[in-house]
Amino acid sequence: MFKRVGLFLLTNLGIMIVIGLVVNVFGLNRFLNENGLDLASLFVFSLVIGFTGSIISLLMSKQMAKMAVGARVIINPANQEEFWLVDTVARLSQKAGIKMPEVAIFEDMSPNAFATGAFKNDALVAVSRGLLRSMNQREVEAVLGHEIGHVANGDMVTLTLLQGVVNTFVVFFARIIGYVVDRVILKNRSEGVGAGYMIASILAEIVLGVLAMMIVMAFSRYREYRADEAGAYLSGRENMIAALQALGRSKDEPHLPEQIKAFGVNGKGLMALFSTHPSLEERIKRLKKLS
Repeated sequence: MFKRVGLFLLTNLGIMIVIGLVVNVFGLNRFLNENGLDLASLFVFSLVIGFTGSIISLLMSKQMAKMAVGARVIINPANQEEFWLVDTVARLSQKAGIKMPEVAIFEDMSPNAFATGAFKNDALVAVSRGLLRSMNQREVEAVLGHEIGHVANGDMVTLTLLQGVVNTFVVFFARIIGYVVDRVILKNRSEGVGAGYMIASILAEIVLGVLAMMIVMAFSRYREYRADEAGAYLSGRENMIAALQALGRSKDEPHLPEQIKAFGVNGKGLMALFSTHPSLEERIKRLKKLS
């Protein structure tokens, strides 16, 4: 339930770093002139680069997710479990008013599921083998409803727009920091930019990008509440609560893989700022308040 955002953010960060390297290496810094920084040109440049990174991440999201977890798309259901899974996703999708997403299973024994895709009518819903083994059908149905809720709510597109805005300001201020380091601190007076600018702007972009993740993660936590409400609507509030309780009871939860822990799902204190999901207790508490 947390791979969706993590994969998107990692892809976006990678693309932004690559774009930054290409811009510096090939001298595409058109916002630099003999008088210093042209802030208007820099902002337009940052806007283009920022949204390019997030849009490419969105368009790649489905294929990246499949490759990252080794998801197997169910084309012809091979057994009763797969028939039930495909039928349930079809029924919930129809109720949510979206076209049937691709349905996939990935071999992970921790309880997990995610939905992704650039368009709500061309999405992917994937569940782990561990989820199917650790939850009963009504709980799995609630999880599927939650993930379809993400699709129907257009969360990936909204996340992309937010990430584009965040990227824009990261690129903008990273270049300003690079310029200050190069011209003010290192006192570079040569034509063009020096090594100080390139190194400082890339490092600033990485640091600011990590800090900007806190904004994106806060949005992600908010959208989880909305997806829980969608899951409650599509499959029943008690089923959604039961699914979250089952996730909390799961013996696998304290032993999540390192790559999942890195997303801060179980984070406390400062790490909670980088968590993609609110606590299970808070999510259950909010669901119980729903009329």
